[in-house]
Amino acid sequence: MWNSADMAFALEPFLSSGAALAISAHGSEALKDKYLPNINAGVWSGTMNLTESGAGSDLGPMKTRAERHGDHYRIFGQKIYITWGDHDATENIIHLVLARLPDAPQGSKGISLFVVPKFLVNDDGSLGDRNDAYPVSVEHKLGIHGSPTCVMAYGDQDGAIGYLVGQENNGLACMFTMMNEARLKVGLQGLGASEGAYQKAVAYARERVQGGVAIIEHADVKRMLMSMRALNEAMRALAYIESLTMDLSHGAPAQERGAWKARLDLMIPVIKGWMTEVGQEVTSVGVQIHGGMGYVEETGAAQFFRDVRITSIYEGTNGIQAADLVGRKLARDGGATMELVHDEIRQVADALAGSSDDRLAAMGRALSDALAAHVMSSQTILELFKVDKSAAMSVSFDYMMQTGYLFGGWHLAASSLVAIDLLSRDEKTLFCQRKIATTEFYLHRLMPRGSAHADAILSPLSQLDDYAVEWL
Repeated sequence: MWNSADMAFALEPFLSSGAALAISAHGSEALKDKYLPNINAGVWSGTMNLTESGAGSDLGPMKTRAERHGDHYRIFGQKIYITWGDHDATENIIHLVLARLPDAPQGSKGISLFVVPKFLVNDDGSLGDRNDAYPVSVEHKLGIHGSPTCVMAYGDQDGAIGYLVGQENNGLACMFTMMNEARLKVGLQGLGASEGAYQKAVAYARERVQGGVAIIEHADVKRMLMSMRALNEAMRALAYIESLTMDLSHGAPAQERGAWKARLDLMIPVIKGWMTEVGQEVTSVGVQIHGGMGYVEETGAAQFFRDVRITSIYEGTNGIQAADLVGRKLARDGGATMELVHDEIRQVADALAGSSDDRLAAMGRALSDALAAHVMSSQTILELFKVDKSAAMSVSFDYMMQTGYLFGGWHLAASSLVAIDLLSRDEKTLFCQRKIATTEFYLHRLMPRGSAHADAILSPLSQLDDYAVEWL
């Protein structure tokens, strides 16, 4: 709901909770006691400082350095694209900064993580002197204009005072603690912007008259609105169910956590990647429904489109998500975790296909066909990965998108089974009818997009390598 209302504003608690999670998981008791209460209360905010002009997704070339100085460190360097990097909305800003010690190993294994507060914090919890951490510019962005994205300079004077989180040279592992949660939240940003765009579009379509009727009566406008709604419900179902998986990976009995963690690891790149790609489509369709009025700023339709564009870029680009899905999550266990998910999808498809209702049975067959295509894609990529990893990576984006469309259909179909049961008891009748109708539209009109991605995976793979870089 926050992201639907204003994604730029919602980024502040997004980053703050991530900073709190990293400190909670890896910080000393003294750091936790000093910083967590006020971050969690919203009195202070938090940021992540990873990216530099020469170090984006590859953090190995990072130049920001840290020097030991008694019981703390001095930080020197610049970071770019720091979301909510400086502002006066909270009393203090707690920066989490990646930096390299002078004797650290080269590459990403030699990076440490530091807490660098905007204002130093006294032992009694009160705010002390201003730290040597300042914004030197504010980025002018395509979207999320309400979020101050800054270039941050550390140590232009005597060095910014920082405190080590975890162990020296282990900063990347500390930062990755928050990555699964952050990537799920980015997927939710895709959904949030899409839902806001849908609500605005459907309201406009009900009141805008063309040809003597409201445009919501026009077949193509209705198609667009149904597509927006069905994609939103598919994204929401996927994200909510796998949020439960995230909880179980932490809170299930110890002997079960490994299996839940493996499933979560498989789901995260799909949630982040597929949902943000779909978010760009849905918000664009929202502009289209507004027609010319969508292209001017006064309606607000364009803001969702502009804001959501960043989601496929940060927290690991979607190309990185696709490569992670194929190279680490699928290939790591030879597809075993994916096979378990396939079994769950098959149970849902069989339950629908066995219905005496022709409409439900057709939905079950559609899901079963999409599953069969995905099994084929998974097996093809696993075999390809053994002999030509580059070729497997060349179809990883198609695989991520095919997986997303299948998983969205699976969760919508599962929700329809619940709706069918409720209808049999005359409960939530209108809601359940809409849920089943939305699922039917998705399975027959949107999930077939996965077939195109499957065809690309099964096509001859030489085109990419055969096309010379000089021809681009």
